[in-house]
Amino acid sequence: MPKKTKKADTSDSDSGPDDREPMKKKLKSSDGYRTEDSEPTWDLGKNRFVKVSEFKGKVYINIREFYNAEGELRPTKKGVMLTPEQFQRFKASIDEIDEELKKK
Repeated sequence: MPKKTKKADTSDSDSGPDDREPMKKKLKSSDGYRTEDSEPTWDLGKNRFVKVSEFKGKVYINIREFYNAEGELRPTKKGVMLTPEQFQRFKASIDEIDEELKKK
């Protein structure tokens, strides 16, 4: 019986290799937080962070949940990685989303 091989995933999934590195110590700056590797990072509470990072030469906005492992924050699969274009579309929808929340 032939062995099954995994197909390489080339999509912009939320569980790429850049998601597996532990989050470095946070340093306070005027625009939120920056990790030691200079990636801008914002704390959303409950171990959820927004980071602006580069992966394979492209910039992404990464909104992800982290967990504490031996004193280091490590990313989970729970999150989303947006391209700048997707993030702009999301920002354009904020007012409509806010209106829907007011109805609830």
